[in-house]
Amino acid sequence: MTKKILPRLAIATRNRGKLREFKRLLRRVPYELLNLDDLGVSFNAEETADTFEENARIKSRDYAAATGVLTLADDSGLEVDALGGAPGVHSARYAGEHGDDEANNDLLLANLVDVPAGKRTARYRIVIALTDPATMETVTVEGACEGEIGFERKGSNGFGYDPLFFVSQHQKSMAELTAEEKDALSHRGIAARKIAEILIRRGSK
Repeated sequence: MTKKILPRLAIATRNRGKLREFKRLLRRVPYELLNLDDLGVSFNAEETADTFEENARIKSRDYAAATGVLTLADDSGLEVDALGGAPGVHSARYAGEHGDDEANNDLLLANLVDVPAGKRTARYRIVIALTDPATMETVTVEGACEGEIGFERKGSNGFGYDPLFFVSQHQKSMAELTAEEKDALSHRGIAARKIAEILIRRGSK
């Protein structure tokens, strides 16, 4: 029996935790999932916008144009109400260096040191963009997860701000949840299910 050749889908991230989650969340879509290294992409798209949606669009379009492959990209972050929505689009580089989770969490705790329980409400937000390289048409979906910032790190299963982000449904930090629990309620899980429906419809044509 000849093995079916699946269309390719680029997951435009170099964040290993994020890539792992996307591959798990999209494991049932009828595509071969590839990362940027698989496709020989060496440059980093410039995230110059001040909204999650525009940054996701920039990355999706830039990488789709470079690879000629249907490309999924996201921009996501943490919005803390007591900090006026910060770190927001700057979440990954909140402490200065992109992707330094420990420094970012340290700075977040320092900036909330005088904020009491009940006033530390926050949410994870994400926008996923999907670009067709043949037409450069882009569609977007969104997801959000409400929570509260804790006073200390708990758990080791997540990445980013997960050890500090507590969800009331489980009375645990995001980093204490199982993969299944996190996927069910996380901003990325919500948005990934929406984009999976679009991908499945495309794949069935």
